[in-house]
This record gives sequence, C-alpha cells and structure tokens, in this order.
Amino acid sequence: MTIMATVSQLLDGHVTLTVESPDRVYLNGYVPSLQTSGQLVTFLTQHRGNPIPSPALLKKIGEDFHARLDQFCSQHQLTPVAFERKQRKDDVAASHRAQFSASEGVYLVGVAQEKANSFKGSTKREEDTKHVSVHFSRQSAYVNHYYFYLLDPEFGPAFLKVCSYAPYALRVCINGHEWAKRQLAREGVAFEALDNGFLSCADPTRLQQICDSLGPEQIVDFLHRWLAILPLPLTAPDLAAGYDYRLSVWQAEFSRTQVFGEPVHGREFFEEVIRENLDLGRPERVSLVFDRKVIKTTPGVFRTRVFEDGVHPSLHFEYKSCHVKQYFKENRALRTETTINNPLDFYVGKDLSHFEQLSTIGRDINRRLLDMERISQACTLSQSTLEKIIQPTVTEDGQRVAALRFGDPRSMALWSALTLMCHLPYGFSNATLRHHVEALLGPDVSYQANQMSYDLRRLRRKCLIERVKKTHRYRLTALGLRAASFFSKLQQRILKPAAAALAPPDGIDRTLAQAFAQVEDAVDQLVNAAKLQAA
Repeated sequence: MTIMATVSQLLDGHVTLTVESPDRVYLNGYVPSLQTSGQLVTFLTQHRGNPIPSPALLKKIGEDFHARLDQFCSQHQLTPVAFERKQRKDDVAASHRAQFSASEGVYLVGVAQEKANSFKGSTKREEDTKHVSVHFSRQSAYVNHYYFYLLDPEFGPAFLKVCSYAPYALRVCINGHEWAKRQLAREGVAFEALDNGFLSCADPTRLQQICDSLGPEQIVDFLHRWLAILPLPLTAPDLAAGYDYRLSVWQAEFSRTQVFGEPVHGREFFEEVIRENLDLGRPERVSLVFDRKVIKTTPGVFRTRVFEDGVHPSLHFEYKSCHVKQYFKENRALRTETTINNPLDFYVGKDLSHFEQLSTIGRDINRRLLDMERISQACTLSQSTLEKIIQPTVTEDGQRVAALRFGDPRSMALWSALTLMCHLPYGFSNATLRHHVEALLGPDVSYQANQMSYDLRRLRRKCLIERVKKTHRYRLTALGLRAASFFSKLQQRILKPAAAALAPPDGIDRTLAQAFAQVEDAVDQLVNAAKLQAA
C-alpha cells in the first residue's frame, strides 16, 4: 500500500529550488507639486509664464502632447491601438510583443478611456466689475489614458500608463522575476525560466541575493530612464523645474516559489494542503498568518476559496484588502503569493521608500502560511501517549485526572473546539472556548462554566494546555496541538464516514455498506462449503 507523503516530507525532500522574490509590482506616479488648484495655477503662470491661468492652457498642453505622441509613433513605426471596453489589454500586448524583434523599446501604444480624478477649469465674469475669474476643481471623469508597453534592458516586459489630463498621473508595472532573470544573464549565471519565475539555477544562492537586492533605487532608475524617452504631457523642462514624478505602491505581489523534482509531488502537496486547510480563512487562523489581531470591526470577508482551473486547484483567502493564494505553477512548482493592495492595512506608508518593509511583510506571510500547513499534519501520537490521554491518570503529586475518552460527545466537542482555537496567538479563555464547545454539543445540551473549568483542569493536568502568565487565558502545548488535530481528524475522516456508510440514511451512497455485505456473503459461502453450519 502506498502511503501519501506529508506536507513536511514533500517540502523537505522533494523541492529542488526555493526562490523568494517580488513578482508583479504596480506603482502610482504623481507630481507632488501639482495636486491642488493653487499649485496648478502656479504651474501655469509662474512656471509656464502665462499671465492668466486660463483653462485653454490645459487644452494646449494636451494638443502639444498628442503632436509629440504622433511624432514618436511615426518614428518607431507604431500605430496606436484603441482598447475595447472590457478587453484584456495584456492579451493584446502579448500578440504585439510576439512580433517585436528588438531587444528593447516600445512595441505597443494603446489608448483607453478610464476614470481619473482630474482638474476641470471654469471661468466666471463679475457683472459689476466685468472681471473674469478662473476656478479649477478636481472631478472624476472618463478621460483618455495612454499605455506604453515596452521591453526594458533591466526589467524586461513592463508598461507605463499616463493620463492625458492634469495632474497627469502615471501608473507603472514591472516584474521582479523578469528583473532577476536579466541580472543573472548579465553575470553569466545559467538558469531555466518558469514563466515569470525560475525552474532551475546554477547558483541558487546568487539568485536569492539578486532577488533580495531589488528595491526603490532600481525602480526609480527605470522610471527616469523612460521619462526621458517617452512623449508625456509634462516636458523635460517641466521635470527639471521640479515637476517630477514620485512613486507610491498601488499593488505589490511577493512570492515564494518551490520547484518540485517530480510533478506528482506537487499534486500530492495540494491534495494534502487543501484537505487540511479549508478553514484558513477563519478569523483566528487569518490572525496568525498575517500577524494581526482580527476583531468584530475588522473589515473584509474571512473565508477560504478553492478555485479549479482544469485539474489544477488553487487556494485563496484574504485579510482586509490583502490576498494570499497558493497554486501549482506550470505543473512543476508551488507558488505561495501574497498580494498587498493597500500598505495601510499593515500600518506602512504607500511611498516607494517603504517597498523593502512591504517585501519583508509579504515574505513573512508566505512563510507563516507554509509553517501552519506543516503544523496541521504534525499530529502523530505514540501508543503510551494516547493511553495517558484517553485513560484516567495520576499526576506526580498524587492528583487523579479523569479520562478524555475518545468517542465521548463532550470530549470530541472539546477536541474540535481546541482545533478551531489552537492558532490564536493570544490564547483562549474559559468563556471563549466554552462558546465553541457549547455550539458543537448542540442546542439540546447544557454546558456550564463549571463544566468548562473541569475540562480545562483535565487538559492542564495532562499537559495539553498551559496558562499564559499573568492572565486567565490558556494556549495549547505542542502535545495538545497534536492530540487535538489527531482526535478531530480521526472522528471526522474515519469514524463518521464509516458510520454513515454502514447505516446511511436514505439518499446517501451505500458504497462501504455494500462492500461489507459482499464480504459477509463471501464468508457465508466459505462456511457453507466447509459444512460448518450450526447443528
């Protein structure tokens, strides 16, 4: 009989390469000195030298931008592509990139109408003085945005999007894995690519060092390199005069890729992990993965979702606007990926200067998730340990401890409740644990605080829980965690399904019951053939 490997065995014995790296990073670019109506007036008058900050000046800036854009496209033999509504822009870009033969440069200019918070100007003439006043306000409107899809010598495939209306916001998209590939190639280190990742590398240590070195400096260099090349509404003299862009993190993905030597091991991993961790989205488990306390007012939907693309499943759960997923990449590698959509969820600023701090947070989340998945299977118990738990015992100081008998409804509810609570980093109290035990016992069973105290005493004297110092809260010991997981799994996966199959209600599959009936018939036939019937 083949025994399925555990998560720890799969990760420790069958992974040939592990890489932690930023993946896709989306950044907002904004001009700090061009965010208010007063700053816009200063830009049009003091900087551009216009006597009146007329709204017509914004139109002229737009016309100049389009003229330079047309000239740029003509020089590079590009025809701007109008993206259709709800069209996947990356698919369009991929088809153009396949036809692009140069090693670097712009291979697609696209245009799409998208919502932006832009300036709108208005004029008002005073009736008594005939004086004309100009007002600017920020309003949401659908305006043209221009996408420049490009190949960069440092970052490879990337894009830069610019809004054609003031204050001329940018959006930048880069990929950390693609950047690392080009650094390895420059140093002459051999590697095998895995989509936007790595399948193998001749020097894994150097690969990880390169991934660790990606930071704000390299990203800012990328932006300035293309600001000097691309036609933008703000010209080079504008940028030189202080109307330069500053970057903030809009969305950042941080991944941990573990390549399996055999594809079968990756499939085994997902079979084990998905079965064990369907409750990862519960608040108490999310609290541990993200190292954040989850309370009733914490925003977000706490759930675990499993998506299946063909035969490849993926595991997803969220904390606030942060999203974590695990999937089997190209049938070879486990990808654990944390996407931070709002750095403020972790009390970190959005400015690009905090990128390294966000990277640390993302990597820690990935590692804690994998640690939890290892722990979820660490529930083996020796026979002597099992007997001490399910039978009455006596402590070293002579105190008798009642049994926690397997199969007893109260004991089984207690084990299940401990499993639900065991990942809380702050422990549990009499009241919080009793709430879960009472719910598991059902509405017809009374479970009082004194009964909970009795059960806590049993657990404590059997060294399954310990009190948190200077509090009235408890936490599971390592033995308690294994015992709670072991007994809960034994009941949920073996005894309950077996009982349902042996005596199933109408409408439930009787496969196991039929198998036992066939065995019984075979035994009867052997008895009859041996003439062992009762006299």
